[in-house]
Amino acid sequence: MTTFNPEKLSVEYKGGVTTTEPVIPRHYTLTHSDVTGELFLAIGKQYAWDKINPMRDEVLGEWKTNGTSLYYCVYVYIDQGELNQNVAAKRAEIFRRELPLALSAIRYGDRSLFDAYPNLDHASIIVTFMSTYPQFASQENWGNFRRFSK
Repeated sequence: MTTFNPEKLSVEYKGGVTTTEPVIPRHYTLTHSDVTGELFLAIGKQYAWDKINPMRDEVLGEWKTNGTSLYYCVYVYIDQGELNQNVAAKRAEIFRRELPLALSAIRYGDRSLFDAYPNLDHASIIVTFMSTYPQFASQENWGNFRRFSK
């Protein structure tokens, strides 16, 4: 895993979302540059579909509720059926290796929200790996944001 560098992160709040409001709906779109290593985090009431490239190597996230509890959902696209199984396996490996960096960037980028609502650090992170290949498609609990705070 690459180490998270806060200086390489740019954060943009969109569509009426502020540093602390609202918690729901609050959608995260994390993209990156392979060339510079920069990370770009858009936080809005919807995903920033305009920031997503054809490679589909972004990390999407959103806060959801289960009764009175909040949890954080992450979605990554391993493939859309257009990739062969070997390419999908490599993408799955990369996503798993780099996801801690992505979660650290999201936690740091939206740290004012976490400061305003400290209970968010204890919310479960549920990651959905989406793939047409059953061996790469899964839903997993990745702990909570306390793991990913600096």
